[in-house]
Amino acid sequence: MRLEIDTNPPPGFETEVRFLLNPIPFPVRAFALPDLFAGKMHAVLCRRWKGRVKGRDWYDLVWFAGRHPALHLSHLQARMVQSGDWPADARLTPEAFRSRLVQAIHSVDLNQARHEVAPFVTHADALSAWSVPFFLDVASRIVIAEE
Repeated sequence: MRLEIDTNPPPGFETEVRFLLNPIPFPVRAFALPDLFAGKMHAVLCRRWKGRVKGRDWYDLVWFAGRHPALHLSHLQARMVQSGDWPADARLTPEAFRSRLVQAIHSVDLNQARHEVAPFVTHADALSAWSVPFFLDVASRIVIAEE
């Protein structure tokens, strides 16, 4: 398990209390899933990782789209404004988001993404489905949750 702490999150998110059971049961306040998904989409769309692809971001995109597809769009916008990847005076519309995601899908080096994430997955052969049509289908499953 991995624990990440955002010490400077942009405003406009919700949290929820979740219970972890190991090593002992304890509560943790975490982003609500649509806001967590917004953070992951920010990574997919805006992360600059020294010119390399972080395949784990793309793997997580598939996980979210398949299990919790609601994306809090205004929180994604706040994250993009904070990182300088979206103008503060413009609204991130569902169409602009989808256009940017399609552009990212067409430009990602999928071989590099597969190679980076392979050590972290149980069945690396499942990554053979990764293709532009696959990710376009995954993207079509994202549900926009404005507010």
